[in-house]
Amino acid sequence: MLSALLFFCLVGAVAGMIAGLFGIGGGVVIVPALIVALNQQGVDPAVVIHLAIGTSLAIITVTGASSALGHWQKGAVVVDLLKRMLPGLMLGAVLGGLIADQLRAELLERYFGIFMLLLALRMLLARPPKPGRQPAGMPAMLVVSTSIGTFSALFGVGGGVLSVPWLARSGATLARAIGTSAACGLPIAAVGAATFMFTGQGQASLPAYSSGYLYWPAFIGIALFSVPCARVGVRLAHHLSPRLLRRLFALLMLVVGLKLIV
Repeated sequence: MLSALLFFCLVGAVAGMIAGLFGIGGGVVIVPALIVALNQQGVDPAVVIHLAIGTSLAIITVTGASSALGHWQKGAVVVDLLKRMLPGLMLGAVLGGLIADQLRAELLERYFGIFMLLLALRMLLARPPKPGRQPAGMPAMLVVSTSIGTFSALFGVGGGVLSVPWLARSGATLARAIGTSAACGLPIAAVGAATFMFTGQGQASLPAYSSGYLYWPAFIGIALFSVPCARVGVRLAHHLSPRLLRRLFALLMLVVGLKLIV
């Protein structure tokens, strides 16, 4: 157990840095790491991916709060856009959790691998989003925010990978799009984690110290180190160009995504 806790602390440090630097919640690191750790601990494969995603969302609630606060203090959160997206984000988070509960572990893991591949390709090939002139209308905002919430909760990520381009095209600068996306991750993660905890109730094969699809040892170890490291990531995001880091991180995600699919 001690070695597992040390591993969780290391994952937390890396995930926190990524959350603050890129505004993506850290789930793209947490979920694969938890899949490895839970498999090594002998957890039933039928619940590993669901447990990893549910725990990731709970952790992002904590890391996202730290990251969002840092961006807020730097004036990088567009409150009006956040308020307009909030209903769709929360609705989507519930839908994502319910959809995940209906998918077999093998299928959900493959979908997550495909998601990682697509995300990595986007990070490698896409140009920085150009700010738009005006925010979208409410119907379009509801559809997009619900979609962001659904896919983010389904795969245990904070939503920044999906919301940053949309926010930039809705009139935010790239720095404010990253800051606002960090704030968007809070309702997604909180509602999504609650949904996974609810749908996981009654699962007989869950490991000890679990509440539904939330594994407390991983939550504590990762959250403990991810919070301070998220603040470090925020400072780096406002002082460094993360282009090279994004490409290196994308290559890592390509490898992880391929491993999950194959």
